[in-house]
Amino acid sequence: MHVLDPKACPKSDSSRRINPDFSFVTHPMPSKPVIEQGEWDRHLHEVQVTKSDLNRLIMDYLVIEGYKGAAEEFSQEADITPPVDFESIESRMSIREALQRGDIDDAITRVNDLNPEILDTNPALYFHLQQQKLIEYIRQGRIGDALEFAQSELAPRGEESPEFLSELERTMALLAFEGSSRAPGTISELMSPGQRMKTAGEMNGAILESLSQGKTVKLAGLLKLLGWGEELLAEKTEFPKMA
Repeated sequence: MHVLDPKACPKSDSSRRINPDFSFVTHPMPSKPVIEQGEWDRHLHEVQVTKSDLNRLIMDYLVIEGYKGAAEEFSQEADITPPVDFESIESRMSIREALQRGDIDDAITRVNDLNPEILDTNPALYFHLQQQKLIEYIRQGRIGDALEFAQSELAPRGEESPEFLSELERTMALLAFEGSSRAPGTISELMSPGQRMKTAGEMNGAILESLSQGKTVKLAGLLKLLGWGEELLAEKTEFPKMA
């Protein structure tokens, strides 16, 4: 029989002492390179942007936003050919104003005078115009007209498209509430000025597309691209950011 020598046995964990001066050593993360303001400005000045490119961006903004007078004046001063006829800008703004004040019949008449194919080739846009007309009936308290219009004009389109049917049901839900303020947010928003603006924006885009013109301002797209580029660059280096 073997007897273990206590001195030969390793000490248990309870007999070990931790050095109170012990501490973890952390290594600082390597810092990102820094581009100083002077160097950054020099890089910016090396980017070549022609005056004609800037002029086209300005004209694009004036045309899409509907500033006819400013577009005409700028066209003469900058000696630049507008991408669309100036009269179409005025017509487009008249249609937008009609929608913003809730006069849907006037807007439809004007867009058909401008180009009847716009509504013929955009079933979703035409449905949203009819939906907006139904909303205006409800806003005015013309419940009988609203029910008749929904049954004769919108219900058949709802049967053709699940999306249209869902929108029709949401609009008709307004009748279940005495006022839009008592309706859930997804329903009450139909009575807000923003809904008119949304319909007007959709119409504006369709008219611009029919004129082979972009539907959104190019300058806004460039600003989004600039923000995305800054985010990517910020992951690798420090640099002066736009205010």
